[in-house]
Amino acid sequence: MRITDFLDRNAVEADLRASNKPGVLRELTGLILRVKPDLDPNELVETLLQREKLQSTGIGDGVAIPHGKSAAVPEIVACVGRSVGGVDFSSLDGLPTHLFLTLLVPESSHGLHLKALARVSRLLKEPRVRQALLEAEDSAAMYDIIAREDARL
Repeated sequence: MRITDFLDRNAVEADLRASNKPGVLRELTGLILRVKPDLDPNELVETLLQREKLQSTGIGDGVAIPHGKSAAVPEIVACVGRSVGGVDFSSLDGLPTHLFLTLLVPESSHGLHLKALARVSRLLKEPRVRQALLEAEDSAAMYDIIAREDARL
């Protein structure tokens, strides 16, 4: 499994505008709707908010991996967003979050969910990958970095 199997280049945004966690989750949902316009945006946002209530998906080092299972999602779908200024995402290290890689998977996809999370975590734990994404010129460059690094994993 590769990240590019479930991340469409049109679901990447280099300039998120939201300034708080709920706003970021709504904006990320909007990215998913770019490639899956038939999904219910309210259900997707609620799925992500409910997961955040359990524990923040802000894993530290400026990264968050919002994720959840939803009956509304027929197959795994992802999006990536970057907040240049950073957002308080209740991250484990208490620092602002700049990079968001969101995963939504069908409710019945237990193994797939864990594999996708592991793949994304492995990619984003690399400091040089995080730095390259932060410095990328635009959304297309961000996607290209993910695709290139994903192929190396």
